Amino acid sequence: MWRVQLHKINYDEREYQAVKEVLDSGWLTISEKTHAFESAFSDFLGYESKCLAVSNCTAALHMALLACGIGEGDEVITPSLTFIADQNTVAMTGAKNVFADITSMDDWSPCPDDIKVKITPNTKAVMIVHYAGFSCDMERITALCKKYGLILIEDCAHTPGADYKGQPLGTFGDVSAFSFFANKNIATGEGGMVVTRNTETYNKLKLLRSHGMSAASFDRFKGRAVSYDVEVPGYNYRIHEISSALGLVQLQKLPSANEKRKLLTEHYYKRLGEIPSISIPYKNFNRGNSSYHIMPILLSETTNRAAVIESLKQEGIQTSIHYPAIQSFSAYKDIVNETPKAQKVCAHELTLPLYPGMTIEEADIVCDALIKYL
Repeated sequence: MWRVQLHKINYDEREYQAVKEVLDSGWLTISEKTHAFESAFSDFLGYESKCLAVSNCTAALHMALLACGIGEGDEVITPSLTFIADQNTVAMTGAKNVFADITSMDDWSPCPDDIKVKITPNTKAVMIVHYAGFSCDMERITALCKKYGLILIEDCAHTPGADYKGQPLGTFGDVSAFSFFANKNIATGEGGMVVTRNTETYNKLKLLRSHGMSAASFDRFKGRAVSYDVEVPGYNYRIHEISSALGLVQLQKLPSANEKRKLLTEHYYKRLGEIPSISIPYKNFNRGNSSYHIMPILLSETTNRAAVIESLKQEGIQTSIHYPAIQSFSAYKDIVNETPKAQKVCAHELTLPLYPGMTIEEADIVCDALIKYL
């Protein structure tokens, strides 16, 4: 057993009761809970956001690309420091990934200057990720997309509750995608949300979510429709009612949960901020409020990361890496796209435990063990 886990779900009796209500209803696929979750998430984001709950964030990203018409012959500029879902979804549309480097060793967001350099006549979209819950430079990135007529897709897997200078992340792009995976700030096990402010795009996304069907199963169950048309080819990217019920509870808990994450992160900064062989990104972040999704640190080039991970494991402390370099994966090894700053981070980043139920004492166990080894 771990003394300090990387993550623990933030559940109590409210989640158990929410699941029981769904089971008692006798209906498990999209119906009232999902519609309520979508409505609550729309109110949460504001800015006339139109939200569709889906099976996961990868589905949301794939739907975003398809709804925006991305396909063969197009190039999409994607972040070089991210989970592989960004690149996979672009590849699955037939488009080409072009990696944008991070800004600096202190700011791991996609670099607006590098995005600009990577734009070609074939570039159709820019996909960004707000790493660890800290916003990208949205003023510069949105200006770039507007100037060159590019679609902007926000990967908001890390960001529920975060903003850029007061505007919620997920309300800048043509389409944005949120994750409700088990370790996320809103955790439903599996699940996601695709968001747009454009009615035409929303209607395309709605068809893509469920086989291109004009009427949902619940409408037929309630007698609101007898049959259905298939208007366009689509997928089965539907969420289920249990995830939506959990999401409603988690959304209510989000402000207090993010505040706990913030306090723990600030404690980490205090304990580790002056250790010579460690640097911490975003420590002086000033573009808005973060959701503090994960606690990343950067080990020095002379520090053996594998040895650090093993040492902490022996102390009962679970860690992780966010993320391996995209170019290190077999599927992407042939892509010649230099991103030296991101590749350096990928080689030396270490993620420490962080979750709302974690105590300051547990954070100190992590810090003490790490400092002892270093």
